[in-house]
Amino acid sequence: MSDTSRRKFLAAAGAGTAATAVVGLSGAAAQAVTRRKDAATEPVVAYVQNPRAGVLHLMVGEREVIVEDHDLVARILNAAGSNPASTDGGS
Repeated sequence: MSDTSRRKFLAAAGAGTAATAVVGLSGAAAQAVTRRKDAATEPVVAYVQNPRAGVLHLMVGEREVIVEDHDLVARILNAAGSNPASTDGGS
């Protein structure tokens, strides 16, 4: 993928990813988390290739970060599948 296409993809997907993350963290089991000073400030796209493995691929700017976190993967998948109607802007 060219740099230009990747940047456009990241920018477009960033808003959707942020919305999904908010939905996933708004449940009763969510814990308060404080962002670290070195936390990402650019758009982040999360990709779960194999849910059973619990591995999350994060596309951050021009780099990829791989994280193994079964709980986070489960929360993202739950949020992504919880309310398909919410992807149309709430109408």
